Amino acid sequence: MAEAERVIGTPEVDDETAAPAGQPRGKRRIAVLLTVAILAYLLDLGSKMLVVAKLEHQEPIRVIGDLLKFQAIRNAGAAFGIGEAFTVIFTTIAATVIVVIVRLARKLYSLPWAIALGLLLGGALGNLTDRIFRSPGIFQGAVVDFIAPAHFAVFNLADSAICCGGVLIVILSFRGLDPDGTVHKD
Repeated sequence: MAEAERVIGTPEVDDETAAPAGQPRGKRRIAVLLTVAILAYLLDLGSKMLVVAKLEHQEPIRVIGDLLKFQAIRNAGAAFGIGEAFTVIFTTIAATVIVVIVRLARKLYSLPWAIALGLLLGGALGNLTDRIFRSPGIFQGAVVDFIAPAHFAVFNLADSAICCGGVLIVILSFRGLDPDGTVHKD
């Protein structure tokens, strides 16, 4: 975990006294991270419950002609259905990501980073919930995917939150904004 903190660039700082001036501090950054995570998680969970109740074992629903449809599938693997035999490993990875984000939250002073990490946390929790509680068994469950664009993989809202959080982290990194709120002009 300490290696992940070093790589992401969060120096050891005292929460209240070392925050850069004008940056969110204290409990506000954790509140933002948790609010975004809970919202992403609840939207994902609610959409999956609706899909399982109304769409599973039914014909796909065409949303935009042949370009987009809702089609319930169960994905035991990772993205694009790769690695279906490694569900336990994906469960472990998701749990590790959650632990790292929670540890990083203590040193987080950037609002954009709080949003990005909240999206990652909510998405990871959404897919982890499926892997723990859905059939065929505990820690072997298949993730419910249902958003099916033409010529692309089927995915869910948790996957979208993870991708959006990842893209935001890349943008923040390229702009030189660190999780601790400092800005680097290289």
